[in-house]
Amino acid sequence: MNDRDEVLKLENQLCFLLYACARDTTRYYRPYLDEMGLTYTQYLTMLVLWEEKQINLKALGERLYLDSGTLTPVLKRLEEKGYITRNRDVSDERNLVLHVTDVGVKLKDEVYSIHQRMESWSPISGEDEEVIRRIFKEALTRYKEKQRD
Repeated sequence: MNDRDEVLKLENQLCFLLYACARDTTRYYRPYLDEMGLTYTQYLTMLVLWEEKQINLKALGERLYLDSGTLTPVLKRLEEKGYITRNRDVSDERNLVLHVTDVGVKLKDEVYSIHQRMESWSPISGEDEEVIRRIFKEALTRYKEKQRD
């Protein structure tokens, strides 16, 4: 077997391994999030809102690596559930500002239990998790830089 054949094996594709791990991770989250009536994307959105308290749509999209077309239905459903509000910025109506509500803040306690469950489930040790987190953050930074070029 030559090098090309070895390189092109599915098991040797980093992109496939990342994809498969991401799918399995989100699949493991699903039953817990279903109990709370959240999708994975809604969950990630709430994580940012709990951290920021208020953020505009553009900044949220940058944080989540999602465009406004993808985020709009997510935000609409979160607002319907009473977790967030969406308001136009009074100084610039082109900007949509998102705020977490009191109901949304209360949801944080419920979601914390998911984190605890995931921590006990994770096949990766704390030390290895930190290394992986650092590598992924670096990769995302480099991908962003390449997109700007």
